[in-house]
Amino acid sequence: MTKILTALTEHDVATHDGLWMSAADAERVIGWVLKPEGMCWADACVPMPAASVAGGEVDVAAFWKKLGGPVIASDDRMVWALGSAPEERNAALEGLEAPDFTLPDVDGLPRTLSQLRGRKVFLATWASW
Repeated sequence: MTKILTALTEHDVATHDGLWMSAADAERVIGWVLKPEGMCWADACVPMPAASVAGGEVDVAAFWKKLGGPVIASDDRMVWALGSAPEERNAALEGLEAPDFTLPDVDGLPRTLSQLRGRKVFLATWASW
């Protein structure tokens, strides 16, 4: 079994030759359905090259890259991560606002984030673990 990590969850799926898997497993993992016109999400369909679909199976890595999403695998190819496309990440971040908090600055003076709104802020963090 191969472990596939997505932005929301993880799945254990039978794969071969990279991320080739059954169309049913592909639907469970990424939510897209294999149809004669390609991989479909509701009414939107993405045509698939013949080399990426065969015998009811889909090369999910090739499809994900076609969508613009990053794909990475562990050295033994038993764990794969499917990342969000840049446009999707940017849309999710647009309009988000950091929670307000107060921390001391380099001089020890307390600074509240809301007091700095509208200005660029560099926040450096560190952890020993």
